[in-house]
Amino acid sequence: MELFFELEVVYLVIGAFILTITAIVTTRDFMPKVAFKRGMLLVGGFLTLMIAFHYNMTTSRMEGVKELFNAGETIICENKMRRTISRSVLLSKELGWRIEGDKFKNDGYERDFHTSRCIEFNGIVPK
Repeated sequence: MELFFELEVVYLVIGAFILTITAIVTTRDFMPKVAFKRGMLLVGGFLTLMIAFHYNMTTSRMEGVKELFNAGETIICENKMRRTISRSVLLSKELGWRIEGDKFKNDGYERDFHTSRCIEFNGIVPK
């Protein structure tokens, strides 16, 4: 459950905002009396479905990245700290990286990378 909140807290906040707007709009005088119930059920159901889909997709990708890394493949991770220098970082066991829980760590590097922000490196560097 901790991983769910770690990955999806932003989307839960956005969902709460959307539900708040839905509640405000559906309780106006010009709306039918059943609008609140129907609106909250439809919008809430849609948000729940989309957040669950996103969580499932993200955790599946994380497991795939861990398996590839443990098999000796190179992984590419998003570097949010220094977007002007390099937008991504290549990680591999050969470069001294290790995986602890859901994070890639290296004693010679200043920060860790979460597996949710990584994918397999296909060897093609964009221009």
